[in-house]
Amino acid sequence: MLLLSGYELGHQPLTLAWPLAFLRDAGIDATAVDLQVEPFPVEAARAARFVAISVPMHTALRLGVSAAKRIRRQNPGARIAFFGHYAQLNADHLLDGVADAIVAGESEALLVDLARAALAGTPLENVAGVSTASRRALPALDRLTLPQPERSALPSISRYARFVHDGKSVLSAYTAASRGCKHLCRHCPIVPIYGGRFFAVPVETVLADVRAQLAQGARHVTFGDPDFLNGPTHALRVARALHAEFPDVSFDLTAKVEHLLAEPDAVRELRDLGAAFVVSAVESLSDEVLRRLRKGHTADDVARLVDFLDQIALPLQPTLVAFTPWTTPDDYLATLEFFHDRGLSAHVPPVQLSIRLLVPPGSALLDDPESAPFFGALDAAEFVHPWSHPDPRMNALADEVGALVAEAENRGDAAEHTWQAVRAAAHQAAGRPVPQSATRARPDPPRLSEQWFCCSEPTRLQTRVVETA
Repeated sequence: MLLLSGYELGHQPLTLAWPLAFLRDAGIDATAVDLQVEPFPVEAARAARFVAISVPMHTALRLGVSAAKRIRRQNPGARIAFFGHYAQLNADHLLDGVADAIVAGESEALLVDLARAALAGTPLENVAGVSTASRRALPALDRLTLPQPERSALPSISRYARFVHDGKSVLSAYTAASRGCKHLCRHCPIVPIYGGRFFAVPVETVLADVRAQLAQGARHVTFGDPDFLNGPTHALRVARALHAEFPDVSFDLTAKVEHLLAEPDAVRELRDLGAAFVVSAVESLSDEVLRRLRKGHTADDVARLVDFLDQIALPLQPTLVAFTPWTTPDDYLATLEFFHDRGLSAHVPPVQLSIRLLVPPGSALLDDPESAPFFGALDAAEFVHPWSHPDPRMNALADEVGALVAEAENRGDAAEHTWQAVRAAAHQAAGRPVPQSATRARPDPPRLSEQWFCCSEPTRLQTRVVETA
């Protein structure tokens, strides 16, 4: 059996580590390869009777499809399954010749069943709960007993994102204290899969996973939960246990704006327990865009959050969906100036300024009668419903910003230089001079070395990731 991962936000793939643990416990040997850092496994692909490909995000899907097609050419008899959010969303296309089976949600037990069937030579259609060409199944949402992830077969964590602060770089562990999400943001790929459900991972399992990575030299932990504060009591138990055992280890987390504002005492305690920074999906400073995306916060809430996190000295790393069909030139300029004036441009990697809204098949945006007319028919080969802004200036600006960011990345330009280039381009597109406003001085923020992005249409950076792999 061969397990493949294409891209997991610059981290050692947890979406392989958990299936490996389930397969190990079932007595099934598997070769695991992460195409983000390893070459395509030619010999393993030729020998495999069953291949399972992890596709938790759009970039991973593009890499996974490319790998599957190569496997089909070299090993026509292999049975191929895709698992993850984007497998379920693109099941119709994948099951039309690319894949033999699809699973999503709490899928590890089903992967074991698929592996047993494939290795025994029995039809995958006989496995209940999976989608095949002849039938479709809903995502698996039965609670699993999760073992400690199996990482020994994966590349060393030294090959992945590092934690950078005060001029020092240390290895970063990557784990999750929960799976799924209780929120229903319309643009999020988790929503069509989990439908507002989430599952807590036992504290002991999380700590065992962290412990194994710290033994490899990690001194920081990234919690990859879609929202670490979905269950604030559970999150605090995890953070307290981590700090009690490893008081010198820092961590970062991701949480919604509304959760960070609603749980100030928990956020303060997380800071005291070692939180180095927090990622939050700000997405936009336009209340209209936030309403369309059903984010649950407003532009004023973002300003309040920045003030609160400043007061407690916990750095914010916002993520953005910079271009949507509803983003006006004024909206884009307001977002740039908000972060510029507050001295937060170093907290927003330039790639975030280029993100275009991704609308995959099955997106909740397509169920919104008010928003759905903005999106075109499915482009199955690109796995998106394409859209064009009704204001041609915004389409041109999106293309220009995307090119600026990609070229700056290729040259290795400083982030501040790229930021200023984007500000100049945006103001020129709007026919306005760049304001000479003062900006707040701040120290360089702690960060991860990988500038990750999600929920975005294919960008030049994503295309480069795919072509490189």
